Amino acid sequence: MLNRRSFLIASGLTALASTRALGANDTVRIGVIGAGGRMRQLLDSADKAGPYQIVAVSDVYGPRRDAIKERSTGLATTHLDYHEVLEKDIDAVIIASPDHWHVRMAVDALAAGKDVYLEKPVTHTLEEGATLTKAVRSSKQILQCGMQQRSWTHFRDAVEIVQGGTLGRVTQVRTYWWQNYGRHDTSKPTDTEALDWKMWLGGAPDQPFSEEKFKRWRWFWNFGGGGMTDLFTHWIDVVHWAMKADTPRAAQMIADKYIYETWDCPDTLQAAFRYPGFDVVYEGMMSSSIDDGGLEFRGTEATLKVNRSGFSVYREGVESAQNPVISGHSFRDGTITHMENFFECVKTRKEPNAPVETGVAAARAGHIGNFAYLHGGQTAWPAKG
Repeated sequence: MLNRRSFLIASGLTALASTRALGANDTVRIGVIGAGGRMRQLLDSADKAGPYQIVAVSDVYGPRRDAIKERSTGLATTHLDYHEVLEKDIDAVIIASPDHWHVRMAVDALAAGKDVYLEKPVTHTLEEGATLTKAVRSSKQILQCGMQQRSWTHFRDAVEIVQGGTLGRVTQVRTYWWQNYGRHDTSKPTDTEALDWKMWLGGAPDQPFSEEKFKRWRWFWNFGGGGMTDLFTHWIDVVHWAMKADTPRAAQMIADKYIYETWDCPDTLQAAFRYPGFDVVYEGMMSSSIDDGGLEFRGTEATLKVNRSGFSVYREGVESAQNPVISGHSFRDGTITHMENFFECVKTRKEPNAPVETGVAAARAGHIGNFAYLHGGQTAWPAKG
């Protein structure tokens, strides 16, 4: 039976775009798609970002739908199928599903005339980058990629320092992120009676339910891309932004599964990327969290070290007691500011701080690293043959 959504998809129209003109103080009406742990964090930030209302939620796991309904004081409708959320009278959707659903859900939301906040990585495969970019740029909708450093005050200051020449010539950027998954999982076992596993799989190959895959899907190729798309994506986006270059010419990666042997993706890895005029290196592991994550822009005159707490600049030839010569800090989670920017753009129709091209480029770098890993450890880019 032809309904409003199927008519629009069949005809290629995007007539469902909200005609409501939003004022600066108006409440943004939101649909929630994918209601797991990351969504809870995003909504915590949204709570501090401005007036918004959760109108509807979709998730394949019942307890997560119920939690969002409770959060909305009972106002949100609950749905198994995200298409039903897109049929609601909403201004935008926030998508925090597993990676293999990102582009499909975002494209459908754009076609339904909804603005989109899309968690990173915005793509699950290299090929999806063109699909997502075309969908955004052929619509009139706003899409904010979940690259919150783009709105984080001290990251913006750090990028200005790099681009202002204070560091001299930067020829290497070191990035790293260490986490310890063995110390984090205190969650309850999944109630499989409340889970639609087939719908969760979506376009992935059919396979039996796995607690590990459902909870740690980022580390299985069918659903995610491991550390290169989960963690490295954030840092390489900052590199692209600061260095004004977003496509590596070659990549190398050595990695292995030393701790989590049941995963597809490696738990310990080192990668190197060659960009025009500079190199980027990344290292990380999932069984040690000391030092957390950060970046180092190493230049001929100075080095800038930056993480989510702040940044410091260390000048060459200066006694250690006088270094760092410049430092800055943020006392507010950048995700709050990023959500503020998204809500503002929903109202003003301005370009968001993290437009689609930035998210696609950041994910692409991680995909290229994984491609190298799966093809003998190195690759030129574009790959030959």
